[in-house]
Formats: sequence, structure tokens, C-alpha cells
Amino acid sequence: MAVPKRKTSVSKRNMRRSHSALKKLNIIIDKDSGEARLSHQIDKSTGFYKGREIFKKKSQDKN
Repeated sequence: MAVPKRKTSVSKRNMRRSHSALKKLNIIIDKDSGEARLSHQIDKSTGFYKGREIFKKKSQDKN
């Protein structure tokens, strides 16, 4: 059975766990639409990114 030879110090234990923290999302308020979105992502409500239209929004005229 594998047993550690020495006790793991608090410093070493915390260094190992340093990558386990949750990352916070970079949410911004869009200047044109005023909706929250991730930075460096297309605004899905308008279809614009950096002032250019990337895709046209589909119309919802279903009868």
C-alpha cells in the first residue's frame, strides 16, 4: 500500500490546489443593445461584433 513518507505541508497542499478555483466570467454590458454578454463574443440579440454585422437576425413571423 502506498503511504506518503512525509506530511504534505500547508504550502505545498495549497500550491497543488491553486488551479482548482472557479474562474469568474468576464460579463460586460453591450453599448448598443444594453444587454449583458461575454466580452469578445457576438451580440446574439443584434448580430453585431465590433460595429460590424456578422449575421442577420431571423424574423419570427410564423403564422
